[in-house]
Amino acid sequence: MGNEYSDATHELVKFFRKSNQDLDIVHRLLENEFQRLYPDNANPMKLASRIRKVQEDVSSLKEKYPELLAAKQDLIDKAQRLLVENINLLKRMKSSVGIPFTYEDEEAFANFKQVIDEWTEQTRSKIGNEPHDSNSSDLNKLLFSAIVQSD
Repeated sequence: MGNEYSDATHELVKFFRKSNQDLDIVHRLLENEFQRLYPDNANPMKLASRIRKVQEDVSSLKEKYPELLAAKQDLIDKAQRLLVENINLLKRMKSSVGIPFTYEDEEAFANFKQVIDEWTEQTRSKIGNEPHDSNSSDLNKLLFSAIVQSD
């Protein structure tokens, strides 16, 4: 009786090996036929493989997206603080030597502030919030809310 089980198992393993070999042959035949019929960039097997690769890449990038947005917001926050500190320092230095603060000095800061305001509005429009204080030091909560809602 133990021998019957062993024979049945052996036959099943043999059947699966034969099936695997048959599937490999079919795969090679299909691949050769597709290569013959289609140019490289239109081969359905290669397209399917590329689609799977892109899906994996998108999934990986999606996981890194919040980290990237947080880093971007951190950079914006730091640049804004540094620019404000530098503008104030420049004003004090010019004032101490009697040089007036010029329009060009103000324009550079105004341009940067406009970019920051546009980024803030873009973020808020994704989540439908009414405007808050544009000098808010941290928009990460808004950014993450926008990400969660868009998923």
